[in-house]
Amino acid sequence: MSEFLMASCPILVWVIAAFQLVMLICFFKNYAKTKNILFLLSGLVAFGLFYDALILSLGTVLPEGGLLRGLSQFRYISHGGLIPLLLPICAYALDLKKTGKTIVWIITGVLIALGLGSGIVTSMVPENVALLRYACDKQTTPGWAYTVSTSVLAYGMVIPLVIAGIIVWVKQKTPALFLSGFLMFAFSALGPATGNFNLIFFISMFGEVCMIVFFMVYAKYNQKKKA
Repeated sequence: MSEFLMASCPILVWVIAAFQLVMLICFFKNYAKTKNILFLLSGLVAFGLFYDALILSLGTVLPEGGLLRGLSQFRYISHGGLIPLLLPICAYALDLKKTGKTIVWIITGVLIALGLGSGIVTSMVPENVALLRYACDKQTTPGWAYTVSTSVLAYGMVIPLVIAGIIVWVKQKTPALFLSGFLMFAFSALGPATGNFNLIFFISMFGEVCMIVFFMVYAKYNQKKKA
């Protein structure tokens, strides 16, 4: 399995980046047409995932250092600033009252600040596994920043999505939101579960694709329900 993933990675990262670009355009077009905030929030998350995939794709053609390093640093910053938007997606899907949404936005603002800060101070080290990428250097990155990026943002944002998805499934009779969180979590865990620790970044990209696809499915369902 590792050999197949290593061989397919340089090509598939480009395919995934292209797909995510198409999806984020669709999200923003739907938002312009409907003004449904779920399309906007999902589009912003999709933009962050697209940028992440794009920089990984450029690791197949750009040399170490210079431009790739700078773009990779911003990859951590954008990730930290946009992934917390999963929380307000949950809030709007659950149709929380104004007070509940306000609380969620305050928490989201704090997490965005922490995410941006962690991205700025993250120390990177070049790794050449199927492609050249800049990975977080655990040894020189401040402990709080490493925890924010690898635990709070990586798993801490997906768990509320799964929980909200279950509630939405029960109340609104659609599993779309649940599947977005569950598949993201499943693919994130698949790398460690199969021993492919050096390809976790690649395997989890398939979870990201599933997540934004089901965001679109749910946002369209939500809009249809409002119409």
